[in-house]
Amino acid sequence: MARLSLSDHRHNLALNVFHESTWGFGIAFHDSATILPLFLIQLGAPLGVVGSLAGLFAVLFSFPQLISALLGRNIRNIKAATVGVHILIWPPIFIAGFTFAFIAPAGPSAWIFYYICFIFYALSIGFVLPIWGTFIREVTKRKNRGTFLGISFVGNSIGGFAGGLAVKSLLTSRIPFPNNFGWGFLITFASIAVGTLVFLGYRLRTKGKLKPHRSVHAFFAELKQILTQNKNFRAYLVSRIFLTAQMPAISLYAVHAQMKFNFDISEAGLLTSAKVVAFGFGSFLGGKIGDRAGHKTGMVFASFCSLSALIIALFSQSMLWVYGIFIFLGLGQGAFMPCALSLIYDFAGEKGDNKIYMALIDSILAPFVLLGIILSGALATFYGIEKIFITIGLIFTVGIIILIVKVRDPQPEG
Repeated sequence: MARLSLSDHRHNLALNVFHESTWGFGIAFHDSATILPLFLIQLGAPLGVVGSLAGLFAVLFSFPQLISALLGRNIRNIKAATVGVHILIWPPIFIAGFTFAFIAPAGPSAWIFYYICFIFYALSIGFVLPIWGTFIREVTKRKNRGTFLGISFVGNSIGGFAGGLAVKSLLTSRIPFPNNFGWGFLITFASIAVGTLVFLGYRLRTKGKLKPHRSVHAFFAELKQILTQNKNFRAYLVSRIFLTAQMPAISLYAVHAQMKFNFDISEAGLLTSAKVVAFGFGSFLGGKIGDRAGHKTGMVFASFCSLSALIIALFSQSMLWVYGIFIFLGLGQGAFMPCALSLIYDFAGEKGDNKIYMALIDSILAPFVLLGIILSGALATFYGIEKIFITIGLIFTVGIIILIVKVRDPQPEG
């Protein structure tokens, strides 16, 4: 296997920062923790539907991952494959943007139409992740990978901060609802399209065929071997199952705070900016912690930040506390990204297929995320959001304990 030079690594880092900044700017107009819950509430969607957004996204993007990993087992041109799967994201977000910007549907069918677009958007992300994960491995040096991802996600946060301010401006403009959100979704589409094309300029460590041809039988044999023989990976899966409990809370934070403090919907733009700035800081810190102390340690840090967001939501007394919720949520999500991805590479090793590990994790977690969505949506109406938060916090804490006590930081190869 050809080695990637430090110069190539830095070249790819510069492009990845630009890619992430364009992605971050666009996603600020389509954020599932701030923008989308308030958008659906304004469209008249039920609280259970609104609370399902983050969890549903996690469930839906897990479904295609094993298929993506299976189809991608013999990829010859990883760069072309990465661009190709990213193009799958374009149609659903463009259709949603065009429809709400120019047609502006109203009534009960409006939120249902958007929800369908959201489903296809999440499914398309699922096809992207395993291929993109392999691409990132091929454009980075292993010993600097955590920092590479951390710095890249700082770019995401810078773009997201600018996007959050733009969201604030858009939602306070004279453009009526829901046209204003539609224009925001079109900006998301344009940003994702630009970010996708940036992949063409990356330098890879390998060209042509990455691995010897693998049959379908060999693919499933490897799946079985991973699950039956890797006890440490199984312990990590168990911890992640409990940690998925936070998914329903993520989409309820903004709704709960808006009900409690009755802030103007345009405030979502500033909340998004606060979250993404914290996301960037968290991703940089998580990457550094992972490279120096192990990526499991970074995951523990990320988990405590996410738990802090939940605790602040329970005891919030003013809008200042609400910003604290999204700052700690951003810190947790930011630190999670480089550490979780780096753990996948470490479990797989430099010679293993990280696509399989990534697909396995999300596919196994999906039923538990779905269960959490159903239960929280059903119980929130009867018991209130705060009691749901308490239950989520207890389950999440169990996941942190398992992660600390039962999971060993996997030893990377090379």
